[in-house]
Amino acid sequence: MKVVLAGAYGNLGADVFRELIGNGHEVVALDIAQRDIGIDSCFSFTKVDVTDPKTLEGVCDGADAVITTVGLTKGSPTISNYDIDYQGNLNLLNEAKKAGIKNFVYISVVKADTAPDVPMVNAKYLFEQELKKSGITYVIHRPTGYFYDIIKVFKPMIEKGKVTLLGKDPVYANIVSTEDFAKFIVAHMTDENVTYSVGGKEKYSYEEIANMCFEAAGKEPVIKRASPGIFDMLAWINKLKKNGKEAIIRFSKWTLTHDMVGDTIAGDMSFAEYIKQSFQK
Repeated sequence: MKVVLAGAYGNLGADVFRELIGNGHEVVALDIAQRDIGIDSCFSFTKVDVTDPKTLEGVCDGADAVITTVGLTKGSPTISNYDIDYQGNLNLLNEAKKAGIKNFVYISVVKADTAPDVPMVNAKYLFEQELKKSGITYVIHRPTGYFYDIIKVFKPMIEKGKVTLLGKDPVYANIVSTEDFAKFIVAHMTDENVTYSVGGKEKYSYEEIANMCFEAAGKEPVIKRASPGIFDMLAWINKLKKNGKEAIIRFSKWTLTHDMVGDTIAGDMSFAEYIKQSFQK
């Protein structure tokens, strides 16, 4: 199959890219910039800005499927999640419809329909609705979170000797590796009009994850708990500053105060082992 892969050089996108090539597919790689990920054949690259429909013209011509991992994952004072996660993917969907694409695969987030006040989540949900009514056969993946993202959050706190969690009640997640998730995405890219809530094989509370991180780092665990209201205050302050960090703060609060558990298990990679390896580097 000829597959258009948007966000091909992001962390998840690169793993999907490798999986597609490994399974013999031809890839049209779309992204704002290209980097070396160890692939040198069976693909073409087009530089695009998904917020500008003109850069997307013709990218889907002759393809069988589209997979998009596109989403804004950092704060920006000039562009929002609604510009990228919603409108950017909608621009790509419109181009796919013009080209007669048969299958469209979108990477959303678990519980996307439950957080209208969290832009990084709500923008994805709004696009899900556009995709469902587009007439194209779709697959929507709602992952719980990725191994590397959790370590990116916890490792700096571990290095400082203290982890701060939100609220009094335990919160659970069964996060998934991008490698395992990529395999699942490619294996199911021609499924018909389904939504998968995808997680890994191990479920832990954030306190359990913090303790595993301390152990892997060879440190005594120090875990504090703070009121979620602190994040509301930080979000309000950064909204006034117009620095683009408000959306990240609201997303962080949401993920740290809600269970992120998917009922579809992808792959066999162990997060506990990943933690050990991460602190050995």
